[in-house]
Amino acid sequence: MKLTINDREYEVPDENPHRVLLWVLRDELGLVGTRFGCGAGICGACTVHVNGVATRACLTPASTLAGARIRTVEGLSTPGPDGKPQLHPVQRAFLDGQVPQCGWCMSGQMMSAAALLERNPSPTPDQVVEAMQNNYCRCGTYCRIKKAVLSAAQQLAQETKP
Repeated sequence: MKLTINDREYEVPDENPHRVLLWVLRDELGLVGTRFGCGAGICGACTVHVNGVATRACLTPASTLAGARIRTVEGLSTPGPDGKPQLHPVQRAFLDGQVPQCGWCMSGQMMSAAALLERNPSPTPDQVVEAMQNNYCRCGTYCRIKKAVLSAAQQLAQETKP
């Protein structure tokens, strides 16, 4: 089966229809930025984008994703003119705001934030809280997460000004 992940095609075995995307990403393809948290789709640590929609990789059978565009946290950054990765505004804002403590949930937090900003590039603080409410942070950095998402929205707005 062919999967398109971060704009790159991968050929993965199709022998188990119940194998979830999380294990394909981590164990078979070495894309370990997507984290295992609860394994029940509750915490959001495993969030990736499937066709632009924030999706729980721990619940999504890989067999259902042929033809889909999958993006992981590794795919948020883009190559710069010098070939080095340019961080996505969400990644920059999370680093600048010193959001992570333990860091375990951060890839899922960033993926949910990026999906929000693709749908709504100018969210209100309440819209950020609503969009992020199903991503849990054991360290409780929710205020910093909200501030970083709003900062990323401002960065995106400045980058897209003519």
